[in-house]
Amino acid sequence: MRIDGSTYSIGELHEMLERKDLLVNREYQRGPRLWPTGARSYFIDTILTGFPFPKLYFYEYLDREGRKTKREIVDGQQRISAMMDFRQDKYALTSVSRQFSGMRFSDLAIDVQDSFLTYSVPVDVIRNAEKGEILEMFRRMNAYTLPLNEAEKRHSTYQGAFKWFINETATEWTPFLVEFGVFTNRQVVRMADAELLAEMILALENGIVSSSNKALSDLYKKYDDEFAQENRYRSKLTEFMSFITEHCGELRGSYLMKPYVVHSLFCAAMHNKYGVPGVEEKIGLAPIQAIVGNTEQARLSLQALALAHEGKDLEGEFGEYVWGCTGGTNREPRRVARVKHLCLALRGELMKG
Repeated sequence: MRIDGSTYSIGELHEMLERKDLLVNREYQRGPRLWPTGARSYFIDTILTGFPFPKLYFYEYLDREGRKTKREIVDGQQRISAMMDFRQDKYALTSVSRQFSGMRFSDLAIDVQDSFLTYSVPVDVIRNAEKGEILEMFRRMNAYTLPLNEAEKRHSTYQGAFKWFINETATEWTPFLVEFGVFTNRQVVRMADAELLAEMILALENGIVSSSNKALSDLYKKYDDEFAQENRYRSKLTEFMSFITEHCGELRGSYLMKPYVVHSLFCAAMHNKYGVPGVEEKIGLAPIQAIVGNTEQARLSLQALALAHEGKDLEGEFGEYVWGCTGGTNREPRRVARVKHLCLALRGELMKG
């Protein structure tokens, strides 16, 4: 067996399919058009914006009857189907493509059409191989793949409105989350950012509850077909992230930027301004129609909480908050303790008296 790296333009792939020099082998591939339009749109947007995607695999052999070289698609049918159907105007891009939303191929500017057709698709061509060797090759490749974590499983299982909302929001805010030290690049690759954003939306709907993979999966399922609250929730996430950017720069990389604290800070900010279901009963604080009461006092209070957390000061003035930041940090009682103190800190009432 020999594997040679190559590239083909999308235009070349289209011509190969038209000539039937490139074929789908049903032994390797799943049924056609399994991707919903949202997933296909995101893939096409990847091409139109010049980002790379994983290589395709073709199996090349000699068709003795026709005396021609043929290629079979071993891995990549869904991607090729998405490219070819878009090229033939069979669907318009959804809102997951910000720049090209609502457009079919024929709606694109000529230079964008040209860029799409000349986009270089990476392909590994398998030659001189038996079918059993090809299957063994993929078995070996998959043996070295990390098992999917829960966030990755959700994004693999669901392809609807909520998944793409989280994906788009993560694209917008992940650079900020990395810059402020909330996540490392490695954590982002494993979709920790997507999980945090989904947890934030879950809090807006259900209040302060323990983290649950089932609850998050139910949220993806609930809004798989339609996500009517998208704009309202997007506005709240944007408001919170903007607040952090504008007022919490000094806390960049501090203990306040631990993911579980950021989640609680979001809950506190949203409860202060809008009210979050069930939170008033749990912490004894009513909303004040604003994220912050006293900006300068809030900044000092947040710094004090971060320092107490860093020093693990369980016996000090903020011992309850520090307790909420240790062990089982995603359980409801710990979250309630954090949100209560963060609400007071934002209001400028934490260190009064």
